[in-house]
Amino acid sequence: MQKTYDIAVIGGGLVGMAIAYGLAKRGQRVVVCDGEDNSLRAARGNFGLVWVQGKGGTCTDYARWSLHSANTWQRLADELLARTGVNVGFQRPGGFNIAQTADELAVKVESMRKLKEAEPALVYEVLDHAALAQRLPAIGPEVYGGIYSPNDGHVSPLYTLRALFAAFEQAGGEYAPNLRVTDIRHLGNAFRVSMGDMSFEAGRVVLAAGLGNRDLAPMVGLDAPVKPLRGQIVVTERVRPFLDYPTIYVRQTVEGSVMLGDSAEDVGFNDGVTPDVLADIARRGIAPFPILKNVRVVRAWGALRVMTADGLPIYEESQACPGAFLATCHSGVTLAAAHCETIAPWILGAERPALLDHFYAKRFAA
Repeated sequence: MQKTYDIAVIGGGLVGMAIAYGLAKRGQRVVVCDGEDNSLRAARGNFGLVWVQGKGGTCTDYARWSLHSANTWQRLADELLARTGVNVGFQRPGGFNIAQTADELAVKVESMRKLKEAEPALVYEVLDHAALAQRLPAIGPEVYGGIYSPNDGHVSPLYTLRALFAAFEQAGGEYAPNLRVTDIRHLGNAFRVSMGDMSFEAGRVVLAAGLGNRDLAPMVGLDAPVKPLRGQIVVTERVRPFLDYPTIYVRQTVEGSVMLGDSAEDVGFNDGVTPDVLADIARRGIAPFPILKNVRVVRAWGALRVMTADGLPIYEESQACPGAFLATCHSGVTLAAAHCETIAPWILGAERPALLDHFYAKRFAA
């Protein structure tokens, strides 16, 4: 490692690497300090949705922030392909939120109605069973209806992470794996970052370490009140194409396998899998798509989301230690484009985007 950098990004997941690439391609000397391979990571368990529909029910700014990123995603995907040759599989055909009953659909419709009232760009259609079956021929006979929004899409999260790493290194960034940051000291106009006996200096520091931000943030006068929330995912064998659109719980990958999710379990730092939850995920996948009933499962996993109390992100620069930034969210895929193209310029001195006005940690003080 060098002795000095312009910026140190702590955390090499989807959040950290999107920001790090955005900084490196803008000419900064950037180092990413990452943990061990067995660190608790949200990136390796991501479902892969670039999702806007229904987000921001309690905070319209979150809906606008998600839409802003989704609208930027095609440009990021094209850029990553041109730079690295890695096709991240981004598609934006729109997405479906399926309802089994009339009451379930009514709740979803009311949520979308309120969101669109606040933000007209959040376009959607309400479909009954017949209209839904025209778009999704494999839909089951007992599905009541659903909501379609052209704002939604999906992508391969693992190819995305691979492409971000490749593009970051191509832009001159340095990746430092297997290093757990133990201390960050503000030196006035720089920061000393220590990993045990090793240390270096950086002009600015970005905390993007997911659950690790909780311990790192106080070192630079910030607060990251995050906790883990486990999600489990089921992946099937490859099957013939039957689903041209992502849905909120079921999506077919470009390779043909089917991903089914998700769960939300408050189980501390346990990222394992449990038969009862996997069975429930399977049932919720088969109910709208009976074609999956006899498809074989090839793997399943659990991963820990990085959650605040209200589920919304935190983006903040330290007042006590100017030049130290915190970025934490549980939508690393959806928000990757915004992190690269909007958060990175802010870290470099651009005006803080008005879309981020709600996303300070001080909202939890009350």
